[in-house]
Amino acid sequence: MVETRLLSITPDAEELVCRCARNDYYPGKVWEDDFETVMESVDGTSIQKKKHNLLKKLMLRGHWGVFEHPSMSLWFRVSRACMAQITRHRHVSFDIQSMRYVNFSKLDPTSEEDIHYPRTWDAEKVKAREGTRAITMSVDERRALIEETYSQCLEAYNDLVEAGMPKEDARMLLPIGTKVNITASMNLRTAFHIVSMRGAGDAQAEIQELADSIREVMDEHLPTAMKIWNENKTAIERQRLSP
Repeated sequence: MVETRLLSITPDAEELVCRCARNDYYPGKVWEDDFETVMESVDGTSIQKKKHNLLKKLMLRGHWGVFEHPSMSLWFRVSRACMAQITRHRHVSFDIQSMRYVNFSKLDPTSEEDIHYPRTWDAEKVKAREGTRAITMSVDERRALIEETYSQCLEAYNDLVEAGMPKEDARMLLPIGTKVNITASMNLRTAFHIVSMRGAGDAQAEIQELADSIREVMDEHLPTAMKIWNENKTAIERQRLSP
């Protein structure tokens, strides 16, 4: 279970993309004129249609540079395993909850709020690509083994901290499934890249869920761009999304 919250996003992000794109061919000052004038909406075409057409042209032709101007900041809570994957995206700025300074002794090893339980422990949720693998444990046996292992790791961590070992050293025993809070800021080009790459069917399950939660934020705040994305996803993904 991935929890995601939007902290901030560039106001009128889609309009900003269009203004920056029009700047290359516009005789005036895109910051000074109203949006209708910048978009040359003088032929009876609605400003919404003009915006839709320009965004679609940019996305289908792979002109992603103008999508680097708007940005958004998110908070999310994922496992350290997922953290290791998402932080490989070099064009995102991260701040991550410190296991050096924060005491993790209050974690509940049976709670999916604190510990990530991979969805593949449940046979009903195993994807087709895992379906070819032999499963030699029942659902209950797998769940019990995961809980037991997490409990042992957290108990050892707590014992070391109570015995005076610095948290920065005791953290070595915390399981990679331990969840941490992350804040991340990215431009829209990078956000589309993450949604495309990490939301793919062959991505690891937890980061797929994170990508889906980012997409939901974009669906709400970038309705025109995401409508174009959803309707032309295959063609758009042929373009080079990553810088």
